[in-house]
Amino acid sequence: MKEISQRILSIPPSPTGTLNARTQELIKQGKNILNFTIGEPDFKTPLHIQEAAIMAIREGHTRYTANEGMMSLRKAIATKFKADNQLDYETDQIVVSNGAKHSLFNLYQALLNPGDEVILQTPYWVSYPTMIELAGGTPILVPTTIDTQFKMTPQLIKNYLTPRTKVLHLNSPSNPTGMIYTQEELEELGKLAIEHDLWIVSDEIYEKLIYEERHVSIASLDPQLYERTITVNGMSKAYAMTGWRVGYMAGDAALMKKVTSFQSHTTSNASSVSQMAALAALTGDQGPVEEMRQQFYNRRELMTKGLAAIPGTRVMKPNGAFYLFIEVKGWIEKLELQHDLQLAESLLYECGIAVVPGSAFGLEGYLRFSFANSEEEIQQAIERLSLKFC
Repeated sequence: MKEISQRILSIPPSPTGTLNARTQELIKQGKNILNFTIGEPDFKTPLHIQEAAIMAIREGHTRYTANEGMMSLRKAIATKFKADNQLDYETDQIVVSNGAKHSLFNLYQALLNPGDEVILQTPYWVSYPTMIELAGGTPILVPTTIDTQFKMTPQLIKNYLTPRTKVLHLNSPSNPTGMIYTQEELEELGKLAIEHDLWIVSDEIYEKLIYEERHVSIASLDPQLYERTITVNGMSKAYAMTGWRVGYMAGDAALMKKVTSFQSHTTSNASSVSQMAALAALTGDQGPVEEMRQQFYNRRELMTKGLAAIPGTRVMKPNGAFYLFIEVKGWIEKLELQHDLQLAESLLYECGIAVVPGSAFGLEGYLRFSFANSEEEIQQAIERLSLKFC
């Protein structure tokens, strides 16, 4: 047999998915594992959304839709953008895909030529670099740390700009850090993008999970930013709909037309039933979203306080999402280890705590804890870690 594609052979598996699979295998073996690896809400999809999907099936909404998504859903998304983000989009500026990850993948396929460069901060969500590379682009990694609050500045970015730079990629609130850019910071980053004629890809999937700050969409700050920004969002995080696979993007109409053409040759439309559920989510009762946000707030408080009290850590309280990204160089040194991956394995097999090493996100010496877990599980983890490191 002839070999398979070198391009495919070069793709690493998702580190978070791999670690979660390993964790689930240990749980199946009867091990008492506290799993803090997975980035999805532990709540059920709200009942009115479930019922909308059931009704959609019974009423026959089980056929193909337009490749770019149902008109009714795109109208609801446009209404959401206007109400939540102060953004005016027509329906021909919106494309619905199979999750926000799919939206981002399609978008980079449409934006990038071979060798085009994308400014991407570290730590980053694990799939960003691979998506860029699969589109022929080059991720240009801009380092941030807990000392910089995990934020890029225009001054820092300028050190990494070249004539090939095409895109500034933003993720606020951030996975894995929970960092949020303020309006003033986004304005400065926007000025840089305008000055250097960059596209902006703004992943805002965690916008509903913010605790003190308010969410600001960079596209809303200036007409020139509106023209060059593609805003990506989805249903997974805010509505506990990770398995339903509905994401969307909005931006330049001509670009969205090309994205739709690309999608028409890959997946066609997102699931018709899932689109009907997404329509119910956006137009129905928003109370469950706030209830989940409040529970995440309580969990954040518990986990932040507990981890910060353990020697050997540096903890920055996240303003959004449901992750803590903590510096653990003291733990690595205490256990005489060489790498955060070794630390993650030690915690898994010796303490029954599953976490993701910072190196999976491009920044060694850190661990990511998801607090999409019950308060009881969080408290158990803190107790186990205290026994190991105190």
